[in-house]
Amino acid sequence: MTTTRDIAITDISRFSFGHAPKPVKCGRGVEIGCGTVVPEINFTLPSMDIEEENWTKVRQQYDTMVQGVLRRATELHVPALLVEFETLPPMTVRPDWGLEICRLLVDRLEEAHSKHGLRSALRLTPNDSREFNRPPLMRRGEYWDGMVRMFDEAAGSGADLLAIESTGGKEVCDEALINGDLRTVVFALGVLGARDMEFLWKKIVASCKAQNIIPSGDTACGFANTAMVLADQKMIPRVFAAVVRVLSVPRSLVAYEMGALGPSKDCAYEGPYMKAIAGVPISMEGRSSACAHLSPVGNVSQAVCDCWSNESVQNVRLLSDYAPTVSMEQLAYDCRLMSAASHTPEDAARLRDWLADSDASLDPQAWVLRPDTVLRISRKIVQAGDDPYLRTRAAAHAAIEDIRRANDEGRLALSEREEPWLDMMETQLEDLPGTAEELLEEILAETPEPKFLPEEYGF
Repeated sequence: MTTTRDIAITDISRFSFGHAPKPVKCGRGVEIGCGTVVPEINFTLPSMDIEEENWTKVRQQYDTMVQGVLRRATELHVPALLVEFETLPPMTVRPDWGLEICRLLVDRLEEAHSKHGLRSALRLTPNDSREFNRPPLMRRGEYWDGMVRMFDEAAGSGADLLAIESTGGKEVCDEALINGDLRTVVFALGVLGARDMEFLWKKIVASCKAQNIIPSGDTACGFANTAMVLADQKMIPRVFAAVVRVLSVPRSLVAYEMGALGPSKDCAYEGPYMKAIAGVPISMEGRSSACAHLSPVGNVSQAVCDCWSNESVQNVRLLSDYAPTVSMEQLAYDCRLMSAASHTPEDAARLRDWLADSDASLDPQAWVLRPDTVLRISRKIVQAGDDPYLRTRAAAHAAIEDIRRANDEGRLALSEREEPWLDMMETQLEDLPGTAEELLEEILAETPEPKFLPEEYGF
């Protein structure tokens, strides 16, 4: 494990969309982070069962979706395309199914490359099915075995990149979010999550090296995006969700310290921190993902992206065409605009700042994604040392401090109901012990029947 001790991007003038210090080349001529913003399209089935009896229909759905996407990408002269295939749970539990769909999609990408010269790559993202056990078995059992087979046979099915949305620590985080329990969220992300990331990404990176494909990235979707949705539903404060977003950074950073190369997962809204700290290219989503979920960060999330994604969309008919084809067109035009601006540093900076400024004053969740905010907080995270737990504590302190200052200066408008949460969260942080082991002992002493198994996290 290589620990990041300094941030890769220190100058705001070098922090923008399309360019990354460590670009990635993959697939059929795709270059990510070299100046052109690449659309990343993801699509999924309409409501239907995935079972033996209708497997032929499942295959037909994916074939129809990818053909529509590739047709529109070719018609719009998309210079390069990243297709992400996120397996649905039955396709990881039964890996043959997931690998079969992966091969089907890659065959169509190779066909489009041969006929039309469309540069493309496929990112395979097996779903993390370990949480189907309760308490979850993180390092053994049938669900782990299915995931491992997907990792080990990814290249054989044509995948160019491998990713995952891992869930280590989620079993204790969900309830903590609802309760506004920052202490337990720190434990979930900075202790359990970080330990699981190290174990999991050691395996993923080894599998990718053996197959000569790219280990791309992870996401704290099950943690920080859950908080974002809860805040949107007014179940938790937005300022709490904003701090949780920054808390996810040290945990997600572990993937890159274990050898992941990027681009980060699209639903990892912590991606700008990955780019700032590790220098890897990132995939982001925002207004383009309204087909999958709503968010308060639709523009600012685009400010420093290298791939721009739609998150996922079902194959349903709209007035113009099927939804995946429509998403392809929307992504193509967004990326065309950013790529044109990226040719001139002044234009890129202007568009980046417009994207950030349009959202940042309206919601603390947007404020912590401002490029300048990201750089300030990133420095404080890496200055906290090597320990993910200490980094997570530092991330929380830095986020609260930055949000408080922005609110005091009138640059961010927190409601009267939300302002007290800054003090409440600081009080929770002050009560945290000095080490992860001490916090584990406290948590176990308080919970006779914990929702997690310590041995599954290497304790």
